[in-house]
Amino acid sequence: MTSRELANSICDELIHHGFQALLAGGCVRDLLLGREPADYDVATNVTPEKVMELFPESVAVGAQFGVILVPRDGHKVEVATFRSDVSYSDGRHPDAVVYAQTAEEDVQRRDFSVNGLLMRHDTGEILDFVGGRNDLQARTIRAIGQADKRFEEDKLRMLRAVRFAARFGFEIEHETFSSIRKHANEIGQVSAERVRDELTKMLTEGAAGNAFRLLDQTGLLQQVLAQIAAMKGVEQPPQYHPEGDVWVHTCMMLDGIPAGSAPTFAWGVLLHDVGKPPTFRSAVETGDRIRFDGHVEVGVRMGEAICRRLKMSNYETEQILALIANHMKFKDVDQMRTSTLKRFVRIPRFEEHLELHRLDCLSSNRHLETYDFVKQFLAQTPPEQVRPARLLTGDDLVYMGYPPGPRFAEILHAVEDAQLEGVVTTREEALKFVAKAYAASK
Repeated sequence: MTSRELANSICDELIHHGFQALLAGGCVRDLLLGREPADYDVATNVTPEKVMELFPESVAVGAQFGVILVPRDGHKVEVATFRSDVSYSDGRHPDAVVYAQTAEEDVQRRDFSVNGLLMRHDTGEILDFVGGRNDLQARTIRAIGQADKRFEEDKLRMLRAVRFAARFGFEIEHETFSSIRKHANEIGQVSAERVRDELTKMLTEGAAGNAFRLLDQTGLLQQVLAQIAAMKGVEQPPQYHPEGDVWVHTCMMLDGIPAGSAPTFAWGVLLHDVGKPPTFRSAVETGDRIRFDGHVEVGVRMGEAICRRLKMSNYETEQILALIANHMKFKDVDQMRTSTLKRFVRIPRFEEHLELHRLDCLSSNRHLETYDFVKQFLAQTPPEQVRPARLLTGDDLVYMGYPPGPRFAEILHAVEDAQLEGVVTTREEALKFVAKAYAASK
């Protein structure tokens, strides 16, 4: 069973019991655009309690807003009761939910016309009460009804407008755009988690560069990520960055993020140069060229503050900070000792680091020699040489007569260095290496 088949079966069941049921929202939009919907939603005049009675396996994910999740065979469909929202005092949640009896009334409270389309599941007939089909054809994102009212109801809709426009390559209709600019400074009323999730979608849906340029044009970027907005106008040395300032460079890298990329990778791309604006020094100041001394270390601290503010998980934060911390190390790979290079390429999720480096090069001087060097090294070096089995342990050092203590880590690290360099390959050779190199440590 596919998600579409599950949605159809839910509609059949609801209609069989005398209720209305229609495919709704994004799935209808995507079908009309010739895209495979990520998920399906059903709109109905049935109360949430009745939906749960008809579908015993259902889960009340948003029952207070009339939304019930029906899972089956690894798929899930949200079933939402027609409703007419009244007011949103906090700019996030309706103060009350009033159920409606007609689909026409229900779509009036949705965000954008392209998301307000309905479809009969069996005939494919489209019900359009908000001009969504015309806006799809005109490639336009338009708020349903009064834009100010839609954004006052839920401030997150401003970010959603940007995301949809970027994702589909649409324009934001003039009044809708003007309303976003007017209300941009109110986006702070939205929880950090909701902002984070919307930004992550922008970064991973295949149009990140366009999304962030549009965030800037609407005034939202300064509100949600002022550290990225600060990149505008920060010049770079033209011999290394002929493309332009830090903002231009970052947007070019964002353009290269494929749809479906790991969120940590996409955030790493966005934040890799976040430390440049505060560390900028002009050629006059340095005496030779523009420099960003310490921008990696500053960037890691700034990146951590951003990740904490957006309430990212420890795992996500650790990987994003690692991408920032390591992105400048690639320039030294051809000078690294073999042991250092092997340790470098075995850092967790190294493929994200390497791909960030490739985008970094393609968005600046376009020199890929370093990237090719690392790719060739990985192709020619067997995994067991990059991550060889340990030859000695602390117990071995105790047996050899070395007193336990902090020196153990140093000795074992030296043994692994020798192993990675190919100086020692067996346990016996490792024992001899230690006995000779650390004879005075007993």
